[in-house]
Order: sequence, then structure tokens, then C-alpha cells
Amino acid sequence: MKYKNILQIDDDFDDCEFFQQALEAVSNAVYMAMHNPVEALEKLTSKEIEPDLIFLDINMPMMTGLEVLAEIKKTDIIKNIPVILFSTALVTPKLAKTLGAKDYLSKPNNFNELKDALREII
Repeated sequence: MKYKNILQIDDDFDDCEFFQQALEAVSNAVYMAMHNPVEALEKLTSKEIEPDLIFLDINMPMMTGLEVLAEIKKTDIIKNIPVILFSTALVTPKLAKTLGAKDYLSKPNNFNELKDALREII
């Protein structure tokens, strides 16, 4: 297992629950969800939370995932944490990588598809 501490930043509580259930089915990684991107950035930069991998939604109020990604990548103490854009927004993996993300994963509606994707990543 490459990643032991997973952070998901997503304002959708149902999506986080779905993700957590899939993750628990394929991994024993510690999972944390944060629904407020501004608060998540504050906790990351203060080292209050120290994930090995971040799954980041793009469509969020207050601050988009792309804005969060930009802040992460320009902040020395957290810029090396891998970020996977995880969203229904249409972004190509190439664009995601250009923006500094490790990858892009489209949110699947199918539980088994999500488990398979997570199994490959984690």
C-alpha cells in the first residue's frame, strides 16, 4: 500500500460517504473528509493534518478545487503531497498534470468501478 493517510476535500457529503465505503473495501488506509476547502488548506498548511494523498473535488463553493490545487502547489510545506482531482467536471488527465495534480479521476456512479480505481491508486 503506497498511501496510508487519505484526505478527500469535497463539499458533497454523499460523495464522501460513497468514496469512504469504497476505500474501506479495498484498503486499510486512514480516511478523512473535509467539506470546506478553505479550512482544509488551513489545516494542511498548519500541519494539523498530514495526508499522504489528497483526492480533490473541482466544483466547490467558496474555492474551486483548481484554486485549492494552485494554493497547495505554491506552498512549500505541502506542495509535495500528491493530489488527484476527483470530480464530475470534465478535465483531462493531461490538463490535471499540467496544473500540478498527480492525476484526474472522474467520479464513477458504480461502486465496483470506484473500488477498482482506488485499488489501482492506493
